[in-house]
Amino acid sequence: MTRVVISGSGLWTPEQSISNEELVACYNAYADKFNEENAAAIEAGELEAKPHSSAEFIEKASGIRSRYVYTREGILDVNRMCPIIEPRDPGALSHQAEIGVYAAKKALQDANLQASDIEAVIVACAYTQRAYPAIAIEIQRELGIVGVAYDMLAACSAGTFGLRNAHDMVKCGTAKRVLVINPELVTPQVNYRSRDSHFIFGDVATATVVESVDSAQSDALFEVLSTSSETLFSNNIRSDFSYMSRATDEDPFGESKLFSQEGRRVFKELCPTVVEHIGKHMGKLALTPADMTRWWFHQANINMNIFVAKKLLGRDPVGNEAPIVLDTYANTASAGSLIAFNLYHKDLTTGDYGLLCSFGAGYSIGSLILKRL
Repeated sequence: MTRVVISGSGLWTPEQSISNEELVACYNAYADKFNEENAAAIEAGELEAKPHSSAEFIEKASGIRSRYVYTREGILDVNRMCPIIEPRDPGALSHQAEIGVYAAKKALQDANLQASDIEAVIVACAYTQRAYPAIAIEIQRELGIVGVAYDMLAACSAGTFGLRNAHDMVKCGTAKRVLVINPELVTPQVNYRSRDSHFIFGDVATATVVESVDSAQSDALFEVLSTSSETLFSNNIRSDFSYMSRATDEDPFGESKLFSQEGRRVFKELCPTVVEHIGKHMGKLALTPADMTRWWFHQANINMNIFVAKKLLGRDPVGNEAPIVLDTYANTASAGSLIAFNLYHKDLTTGDYGLLCSFGAGYSIGSLILKRL
């Protein structure tokens, strides 16, 4: 039976970043402007005043200190508060495909492969910048890959769900090697006018090569021993931007169409479910938390990660046992756990086990149990 491995990992990090302090200064200026312009309505109880934010509040609530962004331009403009990204001609490489290509090339290099060795491309992320043609097919053309390519959206679990699809393709022989790419260009969907969400997301792109162990040429191979995924419907995390706004006569760019969440409800409902999911998944292989050398968790909120780790381990994780990257990357949707894997996997030794896990909107949870060969 075919044994499937992760043989390459790529990470593209934007050159620009924005600190909590910069975001807060812009948001607070907006809040003051809003409150001043709407003073009468606020006084009459018709509107709620916008509260101030602080860098300390953000770090305590999320663990985030800064985030990388595709572009800073426009985000810190109190009269705009949205990135300015110039449109490109349909014949030119799209912004999202471009960052996906950057990460893909790094993953191929890490796997000691050429683009011609790949037979399938999966772009798995929270947002794509258009419905079709698929970003994956655009990347496929740009890299010169012959085979099949498609996009799939599964919010913050798209990364692990995409890897599961890739694993299954290799396992059943429909593709020898699959390239899974997570180009997360998320900042256009951030509501920078919301105190509760203006700090959450950053931009990034990750990529992973999945193939048979028999063909792998990389020095660092991680066998995919098992995959697991599940979904449970919840309205507590939403992003409602849609072509349907044209038919419903709603403002497609209104605040109600941007990312929003009920953070406390998400924490209360999702975290215990994640712990249960991981426990059941390990149980299928007769593994326990004590067997795991590394936990590559989704990077949304440090308090969620600490909760899950402590429930599983019965203690706080130590050192790089469950690495945190959201302090500098922020929440990067589907790419978060893959960033952690990219930066913290080559120190593992033969026989070490690790668990890659994502959780988020849907609700959705995905996990892979890996073993260093």
